[in-house]
Amino acid sequence: MSDAELVLRSTRVITPEGTRAASVAVAAGTITAVLPYDAPVPETARLEDLGDHVLLPGLVDTHVHVNDPGRTEWEGFWTATRAAAAGGITTLVDMPLNSLPPTTTVAHLRTKQQVAADKAHIDVGFWGGALPDNVKDLRPLHEAGVFGFKAFLSPSGVDEFPHLERDPLARAMAEIAAFDGLLIVHAEDPRLLASAPQQPGPRYADFLASRPRDAEDTAIAQLIREAKALQARVHVLHLSSSDALPMIAEARAEGVRITVETCPHYLTLTAEEVPDGASEFKCCPPIREAANQDLLWQALADGTIDCVVTDHSPSTADLKTDDFATAWGGISGLQLSLPAVWTEARRRGHGLEDVVRWMSTRTSELVGLDDRKGAIAAGRDADFAVLAPDETFTVDPAALQHRNHVTAYAGRTLYGVVKSTWLRGQRIVADGEFTEPKGQLLTRTN
Repeated sequence: MSDAELVLRSTRVITPEGTRAASVAVAAGTITAVLPYDAPVPETARLEDLGDHVLLPGLVDTHVHVNDPGRTEWEGFWTATRAAAAGGITTLVDMPLNSLPPTTTVAHLRTKQQVAADKAHIDVGFWGGALPDNVKDLRPLHEAGVFGFKAFLSPSGVDEFPHLERDPLARAMAEIAAFDGLLIVHAEDPRLLASAPQQPGPRYADFLASRPRDAEDTAIAQLIREAKALQARVHVLHLSSSDALPMIAEARAEGVRITVETCPHYLTLTAEEVPDGASEFKCCPPIREAANQDLLWQALADGTIDCVVTDHSPSTADLKTDDFATAWGGISGLQLSLPAVWTEARRRGHGLEDVVRWMSTRTSELVGLDDRKGAIAAGRDADFAVLAPDETFTVDPAALQHRNHVTAYAGRTLYGVVKSTWLRGQRIVADGEFTEPKGQLLTRTN
């Protein structure tokens, strides 16, 4: 490592080959070597001795609603990327809706990139959107570098991003398949949602009944049929219904190119514990029962579910009313995703290597960044999180970097304190102190 500018040394470094004591050499923002712990450090290199803290690759969160521009009072690139950095996330991919304009044309993408350029504390990429009337815009967006296209099969909650019925879905999927792009889908069937009991008010049980599992299951079945017919690449967003797992596994065994994510709130929160009127727990699809959660964990362990992402979807506090029917649906958890998942993972017998696989390696693979992100290995970006996995903290909403201090994790004691976060070999946050923004805007390259 004669050319190293920086060496990070730890007794616990998570590498693709496992966890081991190692020295990680960095030059020009790239990992140049992963060497034995006691490898000599060049005189020209700076040594950061991390002791027994765990060095893991920076997390890659491929499902974040930044809402900037247009609804920046809900979040924004400055606050979202600071919160991500504080939580050990070094790359995020921004969803195309809840901002104004939505990312549904190249011109709208350029607007969003311009807004993000000088505010990003971490690296940021962008999804495009697939709407009923923008098929002509999909290939230009793909060529402009979006990582794929999001579609809703049921109403999105914002008028400027309408959902796709069966025929528009088929048209959009055919166009995206023509250039081997990726379609990512909010899968709930609108007809089953409309026929479910709709009882407004503060009772969580009533809200849960209004978003039944079969709405997810039916929409996923439709998605599988279309993907199989068109040989398309599809990705199921924020899976909450464990009932859909067998059909997903069967489709994959038949060669359907389908991947699946779930979210920290489905893995760590349960319907039984949601207080009535506490709409900070509201999201769509909803947080379901403990028995359902057990099956989601089993599917993570066996690989049926590929990855874990936040679906960070914040709003202002006034939109989180005590009426579950009208409150904004979204969980704010960007800064807390790593400790939330790690707390439950360790309780269930999983290790940090599993968490890294779900939240960094596989998310990098999903968006084609696995040549740069997602692992501590030579040639990858020197993006790291330094974690004290056995330390605990109690979530204080006021201490979070999110623009609005509303979170379903308030008051919870979590394992895993992020001591520092590094982006391309530069420490961007440590002990609550941030550098100026150093993030880059990413585009798809393959």
